Order: sequence, then structure tokens, then C-alpha cells
Amino acid sequence: MFDIRWIRENPDAFDQALAKRGFEASAAKLIALDDSRRSHITRLQEAQERRNAASKEIGKAKGAGDDARAQELIDEVAQIKAFIQSGEEQERKLIADLESAMAVIPNLPHDDVPEGADEADNVLLKTHGDKPAFTFNEAPKEHFELGEALGDMDFAAAARLSGSRFVVLKGQIARLERALGQFMVDLHTQENGYTEVSPPLLVHGDPLYGTGQLPKFGEDLFKTTTDHYLIPTAEVPLTNLVAGEMLGEDQLPMRVTALTYCFRSEAGSAGRDTRGMLRQHQFLKCELVSVTKPEDSLGELERMLGCAELVLQKLGLHYRVMTLCTGDMGFGARKTYDIEVWLPGQDTYREISSCSVCGDFQARRMNARYRPADAKNPVHVHTLNGSGIAVGRALIAVLENYQNGDGTITVPEVLRPYMGGREKIG
Repeated sequence: MFDIRWIRENPDAFDQALAKRGFEASAAKLIALDDSRRSHITRLQEAQERRNAASKEIGKAKGAGDDARAQELIDEVAQIKAFIQSGEEQERKLIADLESAMAVIPNLPHDDVPEGADEADNVLLKTHGDKPAFTFNEAPKEHFELGEALGDMDFAAAARLSGSRFVVLKGQIARLERALGQFMVDLHTQENGYTEVSPPLLVHGDPLYGTGQLPKFGEDLFKTTTDHYLIPTAEVPLTNLVAGEMLGEDQLPMRVTALTYCFRSEAGSAGRDTRGMLRQHQFLKCELVSVTKPEDSLGELERMLGCAELVLQKLGLHYRVMTLCTGDMGFGARKTYDIEVWLPGQDTYREISSCSVCGDFQARRMNARYRPADAKNPVHVHTLNGSGIAVGRALIAVLENYQNGDGTITVPEVLRPYMGGREKIG
């Protein structure tokens, strides 16, 4: 969501920023809607002033014995009241029309975000570590080949239970997934300064509107018969912890993390990544959310990226960090870093974490503010979110990077305390 006053004052800058994201110019349309709202409010104010004046004139007319004039004024006041009542309803509609028009417009990119159309235009920021050197001769296997050979990854059973894009994990692979999630939460709470939260997995529509999934991306959500939605990411409940709140400056920055299942219909990914666990309707993810003062948000993005990177570093996985271009960023983001882990079975990099700063875009939708200690008026907070990291994809990366020639999987040292000391599975 945007500040319409800023758009009125900077229409060209607004449209130029949207053009970088491949979005049509919208300033003139939004200003016209705001003009209609402002004009109508002026008419309402004038009508209220005339009603008050006419009401006083009624008393004077009656005091002067001019009953005819008094009746004229009474009739006029009645008409004005009717106009005000319908006008207030029209005012709400005009406000809703403006908000609806702004609600489907993506956030404006930061000036340092590279311009581009899609992922091919993303820019490499850095790489970490080396690709694994395997001692066996045959090509590295993909995660689903390894998991099915171990008997602990069952896609057929999941299909019978739930259909495509689900998996049943069993035995040591199920334990390895659980170990990964617990390791991530412990790392973020014990070393990175996040507070653990266990949020609801079902939310109403307002929180999804607040973080930007609604109204534009409703087709990617699972909705229940009780008007609840299954969360597509823990970003939704975590960020909305401050919805409608007036925070004190001493409460910022707020850093929270949650390990939750996430649910996505994957409406736009038909035919993509149909084998294995890369793109599932249900998946486990460790989420990071920060709420900061405006001047601190860009620094917090770098900090959050470092927290997500630390997970992969401790797991000993090779990865690279990409700065997303304007055409590949998420709807609510102003700047995004993607961490892409190396998957030797696929012989390619795949996204495993995405860290974004949203500025006040979500805060305006949620009406989340704080009161600076040295300022008279409250200010909207800035919000950030990131994967810290996607557990299912981390499981894929561990299986493929730590595979052995005999089909066993070496357990990364950092996970062994969560695996009862086990060094290998298989």
C-alpha cells in the first residue's frame, strides 16, 4: 500500500519506479480516484456546515413568528441530512475504490535494485564454499532416487493419500527433516537473536491482505469452508503480530522466527518440478521476520541475509547469493536477495532462501506504527521477511551433497546431536 499524498507529489517518480517492474503507469488513475474522494468530502463538509447554519436559522424564524420560513428550513435540513447519510456511504465507497486500486500495485524497488525482466537478469552477489568432490565414478543421484532407494521417501503412498506434490517421509529421513528444523530454530534463537513463536496455521483474510497475498494472489492459497486460509508462509502470522499496533521505539527492532508447515496450491507451476520434493503443496520452513525503524531496515536486510547464510555454512553446503532484478522480485518487496544452494544431483543451483525488505508497504496495509521518542507524530514501521531456511529444500541439499557411493548419506556434523549421534543413514 502507498501514501497517496506522496504519489500526488511525485507522480513521475511513482510511474518510473513501476515501469522498472514492468507495471503500467498508475499515478494519474490513483490521483483521479483521490480527487473524487476529496471533492466528495468537501461537498459533505459544506453540507454539514449548511445543516448547522440552517438549524440555527429555524430557531430564529420561529422566534420571529415566521412559520413558513421555519418550515422551509426544516425541509431543507431534512434534505441535507438525507444527502449526508447517503454521502457518508458514498465516501466509504470512494475510499474503498482507491484502496482497492492501490492494493494490486506492487511495491516500488529500491534505487540500487538491478533492472530486468526475469530471473535471467538477476545479479550474482557472492558465492560461498566449493562444490562437493565425490569419490565414486557414477553421476550423483537426485534426492528422490536416494530417498526411494533407502525406502524412506514414498511418493506413491502420498499420491494415494493426497494426490500429486506430496511426499511421505519415514524412518531416518523423517528424523533428518525434523533435525534440520530444530537445528535452524535453535541457531536463530540462540545465536541470531530471534524470539521463537508458534503461530496459528489458519488465518483470516485480513492478515493475508496485510502482507500482500490478497487480493492479487488468492489462487495460490488453500481456503477452508470456515473462511480461514492455510498459511502460505509463516511471514503472514509473524508480520501481523504488529497489525494495528502502536509500538514504542524501545520495542524495535523486533525479530521473530517460527518453524511451521506452509501450504501453497502452486497454481502457476503446472508441469514444473513434478519429480521429487522441490515444489510441494505442503512443506516445512523456518521463517525470519523483522520489524524495524525506517532508517534501520536496509541494514537489517544485510543482517537477515547473514543469518540465513549461517545455516548453510554450518551445514557445509556450497551456495551463491543473487540480487533479484526488478522483474523477479515478490509483490511486496523493495529489495530481495535469493540464496541458491548447489544440488549436485540436478547439477544446478536452486533457491533455498529469499530475504526481502518491504519498507512501509506492509505496515501501511496493516496500520502498524511506532512512536519515535523525539517526534510528535507516529511513523509506520518497516518490515522484512526471509527463509531461514526452507527445510524441505535443505533436506534435498543434504541428501544430494552428502551422498556416498554405497547409497548411504553422511549426516552433517552439526546435525548429529539431533540424530542421536548417528553419522550416517542408510
